[in-house]
Amino acid sequence: MPVPLKEIQLPIKHHIKEFEVRFRDAMRTNVSLLDRIMQYIIKRKGKQMRPLFVFLTAGTVNSINDKTYRGAALVELLHTATLIHDDVVDESYQRRGFFSINALWKNKIAVLVGDYLLSKGLLLSVDNKDYDLLEISSTAVKQMSEGELLQLEKSRGMNFDESVYFDIITKKTASLIASCCAMGAKSVSEEADKVQLMYDFGTYVGLAFQIKDDLFDYAEYDTGKPAGIDIKEKKLTLPIIYALNNTDKSTRKDIIKKIGQFKGKKEEIKYIFEFVKKFGGIAYAEQVMESYKKKAFEALNPFPESVYKTALIQLVDYTINRNI
Repeated sequence: MPVPLKEIQLPIKHHIKEFEVRFRDAMRTNVSLLDRIMQYIIKRKGKQMRPLFVFLTAGTVNSINDKTYRGAALVELLHTATLIHDDVVDESYQRRGFFSINALWKNKIAVLVGDYLLSKGLLLSVDNKDYDLLEISSTAVKQMSEGELLQLEKSRGMNFDESVYFDIITKKTASLIASCCAMGAKSVSEEADKVQLMYDFGTYVGLAFQIKDDLFDYAEYDTGKPAGIDIKEKKLTLPIIYALNNTDKSTRKDIIKKIGQFKGKKEEIKYIFEFVKKFGGIAYAEQVMESYKKKAFEALNPFPESVYKTALIQLVDYTINRNI
């Protein structure tokens, strides 16, 4: 069992509390409608995994400082903006059990709120001359956009190429966690090799995280993610890509046809899930996930032992062994 998140947070508990106060103050605005929406966003905040990565990587490399707080705020602002825009694009009306911004205030306001948060992040960096942090985060946003568009492009033709899958998740998911870790390191150190090690660490964690998320599609328990949703959206993930590439032509043709006609019915889900399991897709994905976890830990080896490094290792375990 992974260490509970509250225990992982202990070395930076006071930093997270201070960050929440600063972040809440930074979100205030004189425009009443916007202020209401900002307060709604703050109240429904999740586990704050991204700030955790920023603070723990900073502590692992050196001493947490004011620039670390700004890096954590920048990540949260940009990430929240992209989530709001994603909900508009996906026509999604719920996120983590709460109504999305577009569900409550419609698309036009949601897009403008996302733009506002992006501008707040940019100004936070420019006003403090944190151009290095801005470069790292802007690169991540660019890669995330490319990853989303690449996935849309490939889902139309139902991509079966494992290398394309990894290209998509590296850009779409791993780039954000990598940027959190790189910003944490950069906020406390000018040593390029240390920043790169933390960027690599974050990339490996991000890849493992996404594979875990993909495996939820095949879970036999309630994960909060609708069963078969990736297949319904024609997102072919690692388990099914591997199974399709390791079966006979007749079975492959049958499964591809069923994916094309997939409606999300229980019998359809069961049939495809059994196919993926039979042809080793789930076992293979779990093996690859564990290999990235191992690479992540190896990237941390050069850093001295500390409570921050221990917590960072525990956070990786928590991320990969989570049930939801």
